[in-house]
Amino acid sequence: MAIIIAAARQVPSIVKDCAEKGVKAIIIVSDGFAERGEEGAELQNEVVEIARGAGIRILGPNTLGTVNTTNGLVTIPYITSSRIKRGNIALAAQTGLISPTASRYGDLGYKISKICDFGNKCDLDEIDLLEYLAGDLETKVIAMEIEGIRDGRRFLDVAKRVAKKKPILIFKPGRTKESKKALMSHTGSIAGDKKIYESAFKQAGIIQANSLRELLEIAKAFSYQPLPEGNRLGIITITGAGGAMATDIAIESGLVLAKLSAETDKKLYEIHPTLVGNPSDIGQMAGMGMPPYREVIEAMLNDENVDCLLCTLQGMIPAEYYLQTLNEIKKPENKPITFWVFGPGSDGIDQIYFELENNGYPAYLDIESAVRALGAMCQYTKIQMMGKDGRRTQ
Repeated sequence: MAIIIAAARQVPSIVKDCAEKGVKAIIIVSDGFAERGEEGAELQNEVVEIARGAGIRILGPNTLGTVNTTNGLVTIPYITSSRIKRGNIALAAQTGLISPTASRYGDLGYKISKICDFGNKCDLDEIDLLEYLAGDLETKVIAMEIEGIRDGRRFLDVAKRVAKKKPILIFKPGRTKESKKALMSHTGSIAGDKKIYESAFKQAGIIQANSLRELLEIAKAFSYQPLPEGNRLGIITITGAGGAMATDIAIESGLVLAKLSAETDKKLYEIHPTLVGNPSDIGQMAGMGMPPYREVIEAMLNDENVDCLLCTLQGMIPAEYYLQTLNEIKKPENKPITFWVFGPGSDGIDQIYFELENNGYPAYLDIESAVRALGAMCQYTKIQMMGKDGRRTQ
């Protein structure tokens, strides 16, 4: 494999040299190709013709390259201080924003299997990577930022097959006329109509994210937690308003509030009468010692009417208390939990966040992401069920 970092006009001759040496894979970091207009597009086509004639596959141009945490291969040419933890999330995009040179994956505890920046996609593209990741044993969830798709029919065929095995999350920028112009100058991509893409993604069983941040936040829930069997949500809150907000987001995300069983209500009542119901408000027990998180979480998780759980954590309580509580709970294999951490000081919040993430619990600094992650997981459960029944994904 060769990595080319040179002026765009020198790249064709370097590719010819690679062909003579028998190189079969090239990553072209250099920019100045199709993203720069007609002249750059002609230069890019010249590179492609040379490579095809020699049986060479190309990633790029205009790319930061790849990361493979399985074998430690990093082709990114720029120095980065971010240490990447090995995991099962594959990230792919047409932007260097997913590169460790731009994101604090190590600091955030984000666990990654592969990273790939497509660049201009003159040869290898998101379809090729989907086919590869479908069989990658190190990857559990695929998260992509896509600016445009050249071969829509092939993409749909491949995505449908892969989505039956692993969740595919996609963030598609270019929702406005102005952003479409920006994409054209970024990687030379034609963004296409928003509604057409949304329809195609739904047909293929792809879960859409509304931002790059949401893409990453949802992916880690799939990475850390099991899939739910249904969409009935239990909510443990410490504020009445927080419970109401979580309920609104849940309904908008395709979830429904779980109707707790009489047995669960009885358990909650015995802990404290104010805990009865869903959402269950632990905050009303403020000033009565440490909140009974263990008892309430166990009661919710053991309820056959609850498929998934959102739990709110107060940032002023030591992280050790939360970890000890969670480690003592026998958690079902089919009920995911997400955590919203909030409070008055960043030090306590950050400590809880990092401790949870390092121990395999998805933590969020905003309630919206914590709920939408569960909604996405329930959506994928529905996609899988429809695939098994042979029905079209709705």
